[in-house]
Amino acid sequence: MINKPTLQNHKTFLLLFFFLLTLAGNAQIGIGTTTPNATSILDITSTTKGMLTPRMTTVQRNAIATPADGLTVYDTDLKVFYYYSTGTSAWVPIISGVPGRINFKRIKSTDNLATVLATELANGGGTKYLLTANTLYEINGSVVFNLPIDLNNAYVQGLDANEDVISKANGNLFEGANGGSIRGVTLVVPNGLVFNLTGAATQNLIFRDSIVAGSNTVGTISGFGLVFLSIVNYSGNANGVTYNNITQLLLSNTAWFGNNQGVYEKLTGTFTLVEKQGGFSQVEGTAVGFDVSANPTINGDAVLESVVFTGATTAGYVKPYTGTGTFTGYNFTNSWTVRAAGIPTEGDANAVGDFAIDYPVGSGAATSFTTTNPSNTVKVLGTSTSANLFRFSTDGGISNRLKYLGKKKRIFQIVGSISFQVPAAGTYIIYVAKNTAVISQYKIYGRGQVNGDIIVLPLNASTELVNGDIVEVYAQRYTGGTADIIVPNMTLTIR
Repeated sequence: MINKPTLQNHKTFLLLFFFLLTLAGNAQIGIGTTTPNATSILDITSTTKGMLTPRMTTVQRNAIATPADGLTVYDTDLKVFYYYSTGTSAWVPIISGVPGRINFKRIKSTDNLATVLATELANGGGTKYLLTANTLYEINGSVVFNLPIDLNNAYVQGLDANEDVISKANGNLFEGANGGSIRGVTLVVPNGLVFNLTGAATQNLIFRDSIVAGSNTVGTISGFGLVFLSIVNYSGNANGVTYNNITQLLLSNTAWFGNNQGVYEKLTGTFTLVEKQGGFSQVEGTAVGFDVSANPTINGDAVLESVVFTGATTAGYVKPYTGTGTFTGYNFTNSWTVRAAGIPTEGDANAVGDFAIDYPVGSGAATSFTTTNPSNTVKVLGTSTSANLFRFSTDGGISNRLKYLGKKKRIFQIVGSISFQVPAAGTYIIYVAKNTAVISQYKIYGRGQVNGDIIVLPLNASTELVNGDIVEVYAQRYTGGTADIIVPNMTLTIR
């Protein structure tokens, strides 16, 4: 049996027909509005609800087969809208500004550490917080830790060192064999160590824009490939920090206030490079600002520059090297270049050496030549003393000899004078010699007229010296009698 169309069916069909004609004619759809915007094909209007695009994980998004150009989805893993570009055959993020970090945790003063750092506590075996590598941990407010922190190549950062504080009542705050980065925080351990770190040469530690205050001991940092501290203030700490066996140690603009005690900074072991630049050490009471008395080895170079040493305890500014390689009145070895207010300037550029022969009137030291003329060239003899030796020595106490002990090659100016008495009329030549070879272009001639004449000649030369080079004065008889010359006085200065 076939049903006959009713009048109502006819009305419904006609309404649908005219609706489709409207869509075909206007190509517009309005949802929540009867007057869609003339420039839109779809106008969704609401003041209480939004529009949801398809939401999916990164895996699901990448699994879409042959996506259309411009296809848009929201990635729930990365929290970013993506559209597909057939021009690049890739999904492109729709972002304004910098995309949010994936590896990120914020630790607030009100947080329960066992909850917010549950993974880190489990990874630390319940005895420490082993941070997740390459993850940024933001400190928000004053956070009190009950267990040590193992940086594990993570980043710990506050936004304001005066407001963002990490503290621990006792024991170690940061410990372990891994480096990482600490920035923009205040560290406080009243009854323990801020740092107890022993890493490998492949590990780096960066600590900057921070404060260490009110702690028993700043601690020990040992074995790292790079340790870089910049703009760190120390206040009210009972003991300082020891750096040990670090490949590259860079200390920039660190400030030690006079309310610190003990040894502020101490170097032990072996370093390839040390640079301490800027900042100040205010030394009071029995404190020591910078301690190298353990004779740390510097395989490369060390620089201490533009640091201000101040305070009432001037003897405590630097506790110097001891033993071999030191110079009276100075603090460091020839591996160091030092230019800092409050302590002596040191460097190869400041190297100086001198000696003087000075016999009583009527006496002197004899220097002999061969009987032929011109004679052989020989070292001028006599017993000398030295008043100023810095990065120079007399080479084991050998008279009339200066040995350069600096590490850097440089050109020196040599000045002095010699007085000698001739045995008969004759002409003599005086030389400055380097490593027993005369520097002939700086030779000077002198002639005596009769037996007993005293010839006085200036000594002037310039020469390049490297570590271990020696400088002496040589003489030669060109004409005259064959007896000795007598030298009552000779001086030589190299600078």
